Amino acid sequence: MNWDDFRLFLAVADAGSLSGAAGALGVNHSIVFRRINALEDALGVRLFERHRDGYVLTAAGDEMHAGAERLRREVDDMDRRVTGRDLQLSGTVAVTTTDTLAYRYLGPHFTRFHAAYPDIGIDVVLYTQYLNLSKRQADVAIRPTLAPPEQLVGRRIADIAFSIYAAPDYLALHGAVDDLGRHVWLGFDDSLIHVEAAKWMRAEIGDAQVVLRANNLFALHGAAVGGLGLAVLPCFLGDVEAGLKRIPGLPDDVRSELWLLTHADLRRTARIRAFLDFMATSIGDDKDVLEGRALEQ
Repeated sequence: MNWDDFRLFLAVADAGSLSGAAGALGVNHSIVFRRINALEDALGVRLFERHRDGYVLTAAGDEMHAGAERLRREVDDMDRRVTGRDLQLSGTVAVTTTDTLAYRYLGPHFTRFHAAYPDIGIDVVLYTQYLNLSKRQADVAIRPTLAPPEQLVGRRIADIAFSIYAAPDYLALHGAVDDLGRHVWLGFDDSLIHVEAAKWMRAEIGDAQVVLRANNLFALHGAAVGGLGLAVLPCFLGDVEAGLKRIPGLPDDVRSELWLLTHADLRRTARIRAFLDFMATSIGDDKDVLEGRALEQ
């Protein structure tokens, strides 16, 4: 067996399906099907039980999975350590962040970085949850969180302020927001219950007033611009929108923090160190937008 056999096996075990493994590996579904069958034939043992809803490890597969996971950790560790010795200010930095930050905030900072380091490319991976930096799914994470993963290293760049927003058309129809309880609200679905704004809404706003829920801030933003109701949004998203007006009433502790993170083994890599240092300074110089002070200027 070679490492590619183990990678294929682990991809199917992780995904629980051929299609999921094919997507993770960037290959065709039929290739995964043929290679898994060939691997089982070569070993003379069945590694997966085939079910209508996916692939499930057999007892032999479980045993192989434990060994393959150890190999994967060793390979990932070696990859990070070797990459960490790269002293060249060239190559690519893979950055994972959220769609709202990428669309409404980070673009100018990426532009400044490219001007300073034209030989370093940026691969942006948009994902709501953390990608696994230990497995090199990304090199750097720029994430809003109050509790960054313990296995990552980095720094807090700024607070992320939130506020209540409404469209002028909504306010013209429903009047001043002097009593939050009598207004129509746009809320967060269960996938975002960990967000401080969602916790505040759950405590202060009754379910009866929430006419739309979403798992994406852009969906709440769009519905608010359309005049459907009040929405709690990060100020870097709401303050720059001409179709929204900021409404007072949200406590200051309804906020998040912006963190710049990487894996400990990668922080010595020259291009990643350059990206971390540059972005920390660039964002730090522009944090009024994140911290909700842009309208005061």
